[in-house]
Amino acid sequence: MRLTKQTNYAVRIMMYCAANGGKLSRIPEIARAYNVSELFLFKILQPLHKAGLVETLRGRNGGVRLGRAADKITLFDVVRVTEENFSMAECFDEGAQDCPLIDSCGLNSALRRALNAFFDVLSEYTIDDLVKARPQIHMLLGLEVPATVAA
Repeated sequence: MRLTKQTNYAVRIMMYCAANGGKLSRIPEIARAYNVSELFLFKILQPLHKAGLVETLRGRNGGVRLGRAADKITLFDVVRVTEENFSMAECFDEGAQDCPLIDSCGLNSALRRALNAFFDVLSEYTIDDLVKARPQIHMLLGLEVPATVAA
C-alpha cells in the first residue's frame, strides 16, 4: 500500500503544528519548512479542518493549529480523511463482478486482513509520538525550541 503525497504532507502539517506547541502556525512557514507550495498545503488543510483535526483562523494574524491534543490524534485519523480509496484490488470495489471467483476467492479476505492490520498499526501511533521521537524536530523545522525541550 502506498499513501498519497497529500497524506504524507497532512501528517507533516500535523507534526509541525504539534512541534509548535499550540501556537498558531502559518502556512507560509510550514510550506518553507517542507519546501512545498502554499496552495498545495491549503488544499490538504480542507479535509483536516472538516474532520476537526485542525483549527484554522483566518485573517492577518491567522494560522492553523491542532484541533485536539497531539496525543489524541492517531496516524489512522489522518489517513482515513486524506486517502480517497483503500482498494487494494479490483474485488475491493463496490459492484466489482469481472472475476468469476468473486464470491469464492481467498484473495479478498487476505487483503482485507492485511489492510485492517495496517489500520491497526496506524492507530497505535499518535502525532505526539512522531514529534517526540525526533528531539531535533524544532531545529529541523526552524521552530523556536521550547524551554522544556531545551533544558
